[in-house]
Amino acid sequence: MKLAYGARALSDGQTYPYDEPLMSSISTIALSGMNAAARRLEVSASNVANVTSTGALPNADGTVPAGAPPAYAPLELVQTASAGGGTQTTVTTVTPSTTAVSDPQAPFANQDGLVAAPNVDLSRELIGQLIANYSFAANAKVMKADDRMTGALFDITA
Repeated sequence: MKLAYGARALSDGQTYPYDEPLMSSISTIALSGMNAAARRLEVSASNVANVTSTGALPNADGTVPAGAPPAYAPLELVQTASAGGGTQTTVTTVTPSTTAVSDPQAPFANQDGLVAAPNVDLSRELIGQLIANYSFAANAKVMKADDRMTGALFDITA
């Protein structure tokens, strides 16, 4: 999200130069947490939606046999602290991305009847979704508190 810079209009109609972001650093940090929570939920939803998407087992060199579908590669969210406060996220592929499961009826099963299934743990995904929900809600409360404090400050200085 881009922050607005420039002249800020006050309630009396006058404008004053303002070179700082229009959003406080507290709200900016909370917003980064809300964005991270939303991205965590997106990643988890993708993993849950594709948990049954099997494919051919990779060969020893890591390639999938010609004409066979690859299994879904589950995603993982890596969250790190930003230098100026807040958080950043990166999406990576889970390693190992697949596990071998028995499905002899699959047209792409190997000679032992095994296929590659995504390495998704549904219980971990559920916990991740709950964490995303609570994190988003907590950061939203921080933004509301910052808004109230800013409003009270403006009331005092007015």
